[in-house]
Amino acid sequence: MSFEPDRVTTVTFDSYSTLVDVDAAEKALTNRVDDPDPISKLWRARSLEYTFVANHIDAYQPFYEMNRDALQYALDAHGETLSTDERDEILAVYHELDVFDDVRDGLERLRNAGYDCFVVSNGNPEMLESMVAHADIGAFIESTISAHEVRTFKPDAELYRHAAARTGTPIDEIAHVTAGWFDVMGAQHAGMQGVWVDRKGSPWEPFDGEPALTIESFDELIDAVAHP
Repeated sequence: MSFEPDRVTTVTFDSYSTLVDVDAAEKALTNRVDDPDPISKLWRARSLEYTFVANHIDAYQPFYEMNRDALQYALDAHGETLSTDERDEILAVYHELDVFDDVRDGLERLRNAGYDCFVVSNGNPEMLESMVAHADIGAFIESTISAHEVRTFKPDAELYRHAAARTGTPIDEIAHVTAGWFDVMGAQHAGMQGVWVDRKGSPWEPFDGEPALTIESFDELIDAVAHP
């Protein structure tokens, strides 16, 4: 798939790892466990794996609860015993994640160029509300669209189709911007153009085609969409 900017009328964004930095969650573990890095990585991986499995076995629960269970597993797997209060304090960092430096300016420039911007996320509504407020991007976002509304997680096509309906946009006029490779694939399978935000210089997954567009920062997104 090649990127077709002239088709784009609406831009949707993933939240975690795209707008805000989930790696900052490791800081919440630093003073509570001996080796926070592997716990943080396992926590993030398990939280996503739980959503994938939930889609197939009808085991939906809000993402905050998925994330809590994944954190508990990561702690258990590394032999760390924390109180429920300590665990919940770590989990609460998801309400206060740092926004990437290029995000506010990028969203503002897109809005000024005439594009409606939405967030489409696995996060439940309360998580997204606090993320938008803490990141100070509410002025540039039309609305947040949560998996909780359809009780189905990415990369299920139902969520992307629901997002298109919520935005009032034909699905093939949406560019979905995300750091998640599986999210790119899900969006493109549903009919959107997938834009992969590769901030870390990672290799693309070697199956099922390429993203319509790969960028390292939102500056490149503006160049591609608003100034093709």
